[in-house]
Amino acid sequence: MDTSVEDTKPAGGPAPKEFLPLTPAVFHVLLALAGEDRHGYSIMLEVAETTEGRVKMGPGTLYGTIKRLLAAKLIEESDERPDPKLDDERRRYYRLTPFGRRVLGAEVGRYARAVKTARKFGLAAGYS
Repeated sequence: MDTSVEDTKPAGGPAPKEFLPLTPAVFHVLLALAGEDRHGYSIMLEVAETTEGRVKMGPGTLYGTIKRLLAAKLIEESDERPDPKLDDERRRYYRLTPFGRRVLGAEVGRYARAVKTARKFGLAAGYS
């Protein structure tokens, strides 16, 4: 039996596919946390940078999204902090949970299949 990452449930929890499709805000926050732990403002900057300014998150959207992601256990607060001399102790840092990484991977796979279909119909010419 072939099961994809989207179908595999953690013990007693939902399968990643139950979270799909992700909203753009959720997708970009998870993607921003895929590489390293970040605080809220750093997430906003990463989203703006990786989308070349096309997606801009205000504080309301960002912190509302973070609150929902924490409740869904897709992200968690991180106790690890950078050098205290370089950081404000009031900042909260977040990281992707293993389950959050699986949900993000499932969404990326969904996007990849959509792009494959678009290429089949000649709709993704010039994009790589």
